[in-house]
Amino acid sequence: MSYIGKRKIRTGQVVSNKMDKTVVVAAETLKRHPLYKKTIKHTKKYKVHDEGNVCKIGDEVEIMETRPLSKEKRWRVTKVISSRESAEAEPAEVGEK
Repeated sequence: MSYIGKRKIRTGQVVSNKMDKTVVVAAETLKRHPLYKKTIKHTKKYKVHDEGNVCKIGDEVEIMETRPLSKEKRWRVTKVISSRESAEAEPAEVGEK
């Protein structure tokens, strides 16, 4: 997680692009358990604004926090880091339980 001014920036993988101008991005963070010191992977899904509908399932994207755009959208895509050409990623591959 990094910041530009006060805005948070995260990277994640697109798990759904079925909505118009919106994609669902799963971002993973690693945290250590305070007592047992084991590293635990947490996955959180964000609804992200994608103005040009350019993101596809499986793409690695960078997202930035922004003003509220709808009831659940508070993030926007800043850039596509890597693109998956033809493979359709299943949500189970991205860490969904």
